[in-house]
This record gives sequence, C-alpha cells and structure tokens, in this order.
Amino acid sequence: MTKLSGHFLRAAVIYAVLGMVMGIHMASSHDHSQMPTHAHLMLLGWVSMALYGVIYRGFGDIEVSKLMVAHKWLAHLGLIGMVVALYSMFAGFPGIEPLAGISSIVVLVAMILFAVIVFKNTET
Repeated sequence: MTKLSGHFLRAAVIYAVLGMVMGIHMASSHDHSQMPTHAHLMLLGWVSMALYGVIYRGFGDIEVSKLMVAHKWLAHLGLIGMVVALYSMFAGFPGIEPLAGISSIVVLVAMILFAVIVFKNTET
C-alpha cells in the first residue's frame, strides 16, 4: 500500500507545481482565461491526488487490489484529458469539448471506484 500511497503523493506535488506555474504565468501575463484549467489542475491534481495518497497510507499494509490500480490509472487519465481539453477550449479550440465531457466521466468513475475502495476498507 505504501507504494500506491507514495505514487499519489508524488503525483500530487507534480500537479501542484504545474498548477502554480500556470497561475504565475496567468498573473504575469494578465491573461486569466485559463483560470478554469488552473482550478481543475489544482483541485483534481494537487488536492485529490494528495488526499488519495494520505487515505491510502491510512489503510496500512493491505494488499493493493486491481480496483486500486484501476482507480490510479483512471484518476490520472481523467485529469490529464480534462486539463488538455480545458486548456484547448479556453485557447480557442471549442471542437475539443467532447474530450472534456469524456474526461469528466472518467474522473467521476475514478471517484466512484475510490468510494467503493474506501467503503470496503473501513469500518463504521
């Protein structure tokens, strides 16, 4: 479990740095048109990935399941697809909007998988 937790924590700080660089670029250029992209990168990338890492760490040394591996890949694919789509849309390429919709669904599925994992590995 520590490996999966560490994966999410490392990914979270990478996404945080990318989001901060984007924020500094927007501030220095006085062009805030990418604010939605920045917000999604920070919330889904930095915050969600960090929380996944901390919560997985709290599970202790349980065996990493196929469901957890699926969650990991879907969370990353959904986030990356969403950031690419949002960036493109707000840069003037509206034709990529379907990718934003598909990516949103992938992120939702990843969160549903995470909910199943949490409920399976916690007690009331």
